[in-house]
Amino acid sequence: MSRDAEACAQGLIVRGAFHPDGATTVILLGPDEPQFWHRFAASPEAHRPAPDPLDRWSKRVIGALARAWGGRATFPSDGPPYAPFLRWARQSRRAFESPIGLLVHDTAGLLISYRGAVTLPARLTLPPGRPSPCTVCATRPCTTACPVAALRPGKPYDVAACRAHIGRPEGRKCRTGGCLARRACPLSQQMHRPPAQASFHMDAFMKDWPGTDGGDPA
Repeated sequence: MSRDAEACAQGLIVRGAFHPDGATTVILLGPDEPQFWHRFAASPEAHRPAPDPLDRWSKRVIGALARAWGGRATFPSDGPPYAPFLRWARQSRRAFESPIGLLVHDTAGLLISYRGAVTLPARLTLPPGRPSPCTVCATRPCTTACPVAALRPGKPYDVAACRAHIGRPEGRKCRTGGCLARRACPLSQQMHRPPAQASFHMDAFMKDWPGTDGGDPA
């Protein structure tokens, strides 16, 4: 079974890879929607009264993949210091800065996230990089989707405005369904996140922001 197939069997998918030096390869793993959430929801971690169930699930599952592949696992939650997952994503040449400043992926759009990375002690042959999907997006709906303009071109992310809106009754769509700006991305439409998954990430965002360098609020 290929590494791609082994990852997919666990509800994960390879979202990119790059060579940090002349002798190794870093593989970036993210959720394979929608089966990812169903696998996590049925896991022991999801049903144990302990903190950070998704991080614990990721460490168990990706740790096992790393061992099977003869590599070493790294996670966004490890730290401080935290691994530079956003920089790694750009190095994969499959993730780019979007018009609103968040990371956008060539197939996952603005709903890209990374659960971990595996460093392999070999230089694998990788496919060529891809162009940013934003270069062919004429309407750029992400730039106008945020109800409080917390995410807009040329401006820093207004975290306070975002959190205040999510906490109010009129922010229910964001809180229960996930960030409207990220969901507006045409590529994000294929991610099919269940409502329980969106609510889980938003609850974590409201509780724990600022987070690590592992991605953007869901």
